[in-house]
Amino acid sequence: MERITWDQFFMAQSHLLALRSTCTRLAVGATIVRDRRIIAGGYNGSISGGDHCIDKGCYVVDGHCVRTVHAEMNALLQCAKYGTQAGDADLYVTHFPCLQCTKSIIQGGITRLYYAADYRNHPYAIELLEQAGVEVVHVPFDERKIDFLSDEKTALYLEMLEKLREKGGSEEELAYFSGRVEELYGNHST
Repeated sequence: MERITWDQFFMAQSHLLALRSTCTRLAVGATIVRDRRIIAGGYNGSISGGDHCIDKGCYVVDGHCVRTVHAEMNALLQCAKYGTQAGDADLYVTHFPCLQCTKSIIQGGITRLYYAADYRNHPYAIELLEQAGVEVVHVPFDERKIDFLSDEKTALYLEMLEKLREKGGSEEELAYFSGRVEELYGNHST
């Protein structure tokens, strides 16, 4: 088994946090790290005790859901709530932050921003990060690394392929489906 890097580890934490999201439009997770130690985390969701998008639907104004607090803000607010300084820390986030979160990241003193996926990267946000001297690092992340059921899914697909083979599936069909399993779940014998 291949050992993941620290950047992949903290990005995986952010992806796990995103699984707690109550937003139906985009699940985002954020992890604040100092000296390779997690100091805070957040996901996008409603205020504590408030209505959630998964229950009541999104409350969209000007193309944005105003019901949710973004993951980056929740992580920064967690630092504030518990008296942990975010200054000189790193932030790992599943998606490139919006303009408002970018401003909060800068004001919070974050020195490095790691993100996994581009998402409406606002040109002014990029400009502000550059002006503030925040290092921005793209960390490609393979979400299959945190799929807790990947072995079971792979076994099921391989079993289905074998059944298709037994029922006389054409080599073309088998090759197609084997290729799709390979793309989704990596190298497995089919």
